[in-house]
Amino acid sequence: MDYLSGWRDARKATAELGDALSLVGVETAALRLRAASDTDGSGMVRLELSAASAREVAMLARVTAARLGRAG
Repeated sequence: MDYLSGWRDARKATAELGDALSLVGVETAALRLRAASDTDGSGMVRLELSAASAREVAMLARVTAARLGRAG
C-alpha cells in the first residue's frame, strides 16, 4: 500500500482545514491538526481542540447547515 500518498493527501487536507478554521475565526492556538495514514493507506486528519473551540466549530457547522437547508 502507498501510505506516503495517503499521508501527502492528508497533509494537504490538514492545511486546507487549518486555513478554513482560521478564516472563520477559530483560535488556531487552541487546536492541533495532524496528518496521518490509515491502515488501508488512505489519508487521515486528526483534529484535537479545546472544548471552547469545539463549541465554536459546532456552532459554525450548525449555521452552515441552516444556510444550506440541512438543519434538522
